[in-house]
Amino acid sequence: MNPWILAARPKTLAAALIPVTTATALAFAEGHGRWTPALLCCLFAALMQVAANFINDLFDFTKGTDREDRLGPERACAQGWITPQAMKRGIVVVLVLACAVGCFLLPYGGWSLVGIGAACVVFAFLYTTLLSYMGCGDLLVWAFFGFVPVCGTYFVQAGCITPSAWWLAAATGLVTDTLLVLNNYRDRDQDAESGKRTLIVVLGERFGSLFYLLQGVLACLCTTVLCLYAHPWAALLSWLYLVPHFLTWRSMVRIHRGRELNRILGLTSRNMLIFAMLFILGCLL
Repeated sequence: MNPWILAARPKTLAAALIPVTTATALAFAEGHGRWTPALLCCLFAALMQVAANFINDLFDFTKGTDREDRLGPERACAQGWITPQAMKRGIVVVLVLACAVGCFLLPYGGWSLVGIGAACVVFAFLYTTLLSYMGCGDLLVWAFFGFVPVCGTYFVQAGCITPSAWWLAAATGLVTDTLLVLNNYRDRDQDAESGKRTLIVVLGERFGSLFYLLQGVLACLCTTVLCLYAHPWAALLSWLYLVPHFLTWRSMVRIHRGRELNRILGLTSRNMLIFAMLFILGCLL
């Protein structure tokens, strides 16, 4: 089981669960919270994240894009712990489980959820195999780690989507995308060599560093709008996220390139959790 756990990359599950938990906190703050659909959304998001990680592991192995400077122990195919055939079966099993969980959400959200679930499955494949090579990665993160999980989670609990949910979705997508931006910033030289045209490869390293910083600022501006919808504490506390975000950005710029940037990945994940906890605390207040 250990190789499968490593391949699932448990540390990345925070990126999948943060949109669901913050949306649930907002739903409860607005009197719409329901625990059963919230927990089902958490399980669906976690399973889809694991499936995406398996797909990424398999595709990187078959394309030969794993490199020593970014090869982690979670790359089970590259390490030889899991064969490509076994990984394909693992992908199918996890996707079937995710779809089964999604079926339990239908009584809460209706048949429109089928289309959303299908889009999640399709883009889990397209992101790794095609769209990330075309500079579309950030757009997909904004959509599938922001608008889709936040609005979807809120909808299955409230039966509608309020303006506050849309603003939270925008903020969450921006915060989550900082992880992808840092990953692309670290891998910019290798991506350029392999023909992976991320925004940082196309627009340059300086753009990448400023893009990372700006997304955190824009996320806080989005949460500020929640003051208009009777959530002043959630809006104001979220600004405290900028302190660790700015310090992490300074460290990223100072390190500039190399394996040491892997440490900044951990700090960025921590910052995402800080943002979520501050927002949830604000909703409780």
